[in-house]
Parts: sequence; C-alpha cells; structure tokens
Amino acid sequence: MSKDAWGYQEPNRRPAPNWKVNPQTSQVRAGVTRTGFGETSEALFLNSGFTYSSAQEAEDSFTDETDHFVYSRFGNPTVAMFENRLAELEGAELCVATGSGMAAMFASVACMVKAGDRVVATAAMFSSCHVVLTEFLPAWGVEVELVKGTDEKVWAEALSKPTKVVFIESPSNPLMEIVDIRMISDLAHKVGATVIVDNVMASPIMQRPLEHGADVVMYSATKHIDGQGRVLAGAVLGSFGYMNDYFKPFFRHTGPSLSPFNAWVLLKSLETLDMRVERMANNAQKIAEFLSTRPEIEIVSFPGLPSHPGHELAKKQMTGFGTTIGITFKGTKKDVYKFMDGLRIIDISNNLGDSKSLITHPASTTHRRLSPQDQLAMGITATTLRLSVGLEHSDDLIRDIAQALS
Repeated sequence: MSKDAWGYQEPNRRPAPNWKVNPQTSQVRAGVTRTGFGETSEALFLNSGFTYSSAQEAEDSFTDETDHFVYSRFGNPTVAMFENRLAELEGAELCVATGSGMAAMFASVACMVKAGDRVVATAAMFSSCHVVLTEFLPAWGVEVELVKGTDEKVWAEALSKPTKVVFIESPSNPLMEIVDIRMISDLAHKVGATVIVDNVMASPIMQRPLEHGADVVMYSATKHIDGQGRVLAGAVLGSFGYMNDYFKPFFRHTGPSLSPFNAWVLLKSLETLDMRVERMANNAQKIAEFLSTRPEIEIVSFPGLPSHPGHELAKKQMTGFGTTIGITFKGTKKDVYKFMDGLRIIDISNNLGDSKSLITHPASTTHRRLSPQDQLAMGITATTLRLSVGLEHSDDLIRDIAQALS
C-alpha cells in the first residue's frame, strides 16, 4: 500500500462474494465504500462540494465522462452508500434518496407528467399524496382519475385510454387496503403507463413491488427504514431508463436532496431493518387478533386477519402483513379520545413504522386536509384510529390496550 503526504493510503481490496448473498447480509454490507483509512463504520462526508485535479476533470465530471462527485445536491459519498444498499435490498437498478417521503412521492410523479397527460391512482392513500394528485397536478393541466378497490373490470375501464403514470399505495394508509400490483401493472403497461408503488406501509422487508410488475418504488424512509424517530428521508427506486431519463434531471434541478448525516443514520438503521420489522409485524398480528375479540370495536383493518378483504391477496404478494392496524370503534369520537388518553405505554403521535408503538386519530390529524366525503370514501370516520405497532413486548401492549378500553 502506498501513502500520500497526508498519511492517506489505499486499502487492500478483497474480492466480493462470488455468490448471491441473502438480504440480511445486504442490509449490513451492500454499498460500503471505504476510504484509505479502512474504517469499519461507513464514513460521514458532510461537505457540500468537491475538488478536481484539473479543469478538464471538472468538465468531464459535469458531462458524466468520468465518475466523480460534483456537488452534494447531485450526489454525495455517504448518500450514495445508502442508495446502493437500499437498491440491492429492493432489487432495483438505481436508487436516489430524497429529503423526505413526500419529496420522493412528488418527484417520482412530477418528473414524468406535463399538461395534457393522464394519471390513474388508487383511491385510498395518505392525505398528502391525495392532495398532490387531486389538487396540484390538475392545476397544472394533468388529468387524474382515482380507482377504488381491486376489481379488474374497474381498473381495465380506467386504463382503457393512454395514461402516463399509475400511482398505487398498497397497503394503504391508514386502513391497510390491498390492491393487486401484478394485475394493475399488466393493464397499465398495455397503455404505456409507468407504475409507481408507494411501499411505505409494507417496507422492503414485507413486499417487493418490482417483482410483481411495478416499474418504480418509493418510500418515506422515515418509516421503518429509520424507524426510530430520528430523521426525515425518502427514496425512489427504479430502472436505469426511468431514473436517468426522468427522475435524475428533475431531482438535480429541483433539489430535494437528503443530507449526508441523515443518510449515515439510515445506513446504520438498515443493518437492523428486518429484525425490527419482523418483530413489529409479529406484535401487530397478536394485537389485531386481540382487538378482533373486543366488543367495543366494530372493525379491525389488518391484512393478517382472515376477515380482511385483502387477506388472500396480501398472502400472495407480501411476505408479511405489516406493522400497522386500522381500528374503527363503536361509540363516538369522545369515546375514542378517552381511550387514547387512557393509554400508558402507546404514545399519541402521527408518525408510524417506529420502534415505539404510536396511535393517531386520522380524521383530525394525518387525513384532516381531506374533505369529509373523501375521508368517508377511504373508510375513515370519527371513530377510526391508526395503531403503528412497535418493538415493545406484545403482552405489555395488549395489557395497555385492555386497561384503556376498560
């Protein structure tokens, strides 16, 4: 190994495994790029810019003739490690990280559409996604149609004419509705549409939409991927064609960049992602089964229950049923608030996918921006709650719910 004047030395490079490693190994190892100091943990590059050995190298960097970082709004070594690791886990050709989940959602759609284009989307979705699709895009001259359910005839009718983008949220927030990704993707591709799936509620551990025909996957990496209440982040993953022709130009010039520090936090979070999500999902299954026995509750919306309309479809396209439960109570909004205030372990918060169990009242918080008619169309009422199940022991969470119900 040779050293320069500053003591920097190139590390010995060991050959990569000559077999396909398991996802649990990728979560820890994929994307690691060590500096000459041979650090074990990923390096944190907080710089905004980069230098060049010559004016020609600078020009070649901006024309992509050479592989060199140019500005952290475009790319950064720490952010790139996170992107490469998540792409490996998702099975995608490229990943670009963003500053938040909504930045990822907006950019994934906006990079493709112009006035006169058409977008078809699932009717049940997070309220900010609903606002982007039904208020912002129509104001720019984009036609948007929302489709309820997973009836193939209904989707075939909606996709019977040219469509630019199909946006799917499955499972949906907050009532965990499931749509058939393969069926919708096949129909969408016949009319030349690009299929984007919001996979936040499932996480890359429980569902891999690209394997079911989708073209693009987006995340709020705040949920599950960090999953510990520390950073905001998002990610968009897809093919070389989509990312290079559509997403990257839009991303580079509008600037929804992820900070290197947040990327470093997410790198460490990915190392434990499957363990956390599996534990949370197991807890959620037990709690959903308990809730389904309680007379105070009218509907438990959780794909792991045979009573859920999407149960069989979820078994087909997911490897687990998620970490979030929709609960519709009997009684009134006042009764629901009394229950929430009576909880001793579960926190009241509008976040989800966290290591701590969190509960929220969607109609007055996360989905309050929507009209009463739109809320009702999604199944959200004044007595609907969303419970994001965390890592606590399931016995303690069930006991907490039981005492609050009493």
